[in-house]
Amino acid sequence: MQRRVSMADVAAVAGVSAQTVSRVVNDSPRVDPETRLRVEAAMDQLGYRIHRAARALRTGRTDAIGLVVSTLATVGNSRMLQAIADAAASRGYALTVVTAIGADAIAQGFARMRDQGVDGAIILNEASAAARAVDAPEHLALVVVDSPAGERDATADGRDATADGRDAVADGRDATAAIVQTDHAAGARAATEHLLALGRGPVWHLAGPAGSYAADERERGWRDALAGAGVAAPPVLRGDWSSASGHVAARELPAAVRAVFVGNDQMALGALRALADAGRRVPEDVAVVGFDDVADAAQYRPPLTTVRQDFDALGAAAVDALVARISGGPAAHVTLTPQLIVRASA
Repeated sequence: MQRRVSMADVAAVAGVSAQTVSRVVNDSPRVDPETRLRVEAAMDQLGYRIHRAARALRTGRTDAIGLVVSTLATVGNSRMLQAIADAAASRGYALTVVTAIGADAIAQGFARMRDQGVDGAIILNEASAAARAVDAPEHLALVVVDSPAGERDATADGRDATADGRDAVADGRDATAAIVQTDHAAGARAATEHLLALGRGPVWHLAGPAGSYAADERERGWRDALAGAGVAAPPVLRGDWSSASGHVAARELPAAVRAVFVGNDQMALGALRALADAGRRVPEDVAVVGFDDVADAAQYRPPLTTVRQDFDALGAAAVDALVARISGGPAAHVTLTPQLIVRASA
């Protein structure tokens, strides 16, 4: 049987002490960058692998994080899963994924992560609302992706959080979840203002599901842009993020509509089909803008003008915020601004 590569082996190749190798393995700040790179190169050369179980006994940390998500069927959530998995792997963290709908299922997911010794968890999008009704295991660091800041949550003993969003826990520790989000309202305003500038009259909105934070914020941005232009908001049509629901909702658009902001690219795909079925050309008769900039958006017919979310940056920010919380850092609030990508549909 081949002998396991030891820290002493790595130290000999890197020309440092075994203690220095130990500091690198345990992410100690007491190692200068050049030495750290030399030790990491020696680890790669020798095939050294960190003994996670042994390190967990020493540090009380497993270097495993969790992801709680209501569904992976939507493009946005699946893109976020990939981004978080990549970011976690690049930082040496294993990832446990829990799909759960409703507070009871999320509570069971938290219990499973507690049993697995997970250090912290990211709660994604739609799951965040249900997670507020659940008491997370003590000392489990949390990051919520797309949730209002300063939300007044109740702690396990029934006390309300303070006005600035900090939980009043018994030991005085700031137990607030860090928040990482896209500025959905800003992206929606940019999309709506772009459509208004085309002079097509009032911009209609095909929104995502009611109660979704992202859908609500995108609707708010649409309304703000219309109000700023002195334009009355037409009735909101609503889908469930799927292209099929976009097709159904777009069939309800009045014949006079000449500009539509759609809550995501999948629904925009269905809307394009509904408009084509009705003999309406895009963009000649109706201008259409989506949201997300999915990988295929440029291949739609016509190529879709949309608002780009940087899922890779969002996933990296969520993992960075969680690692900081695991290390005892403050609860960060990170907001990323999306970008309007103009193509042929508007």
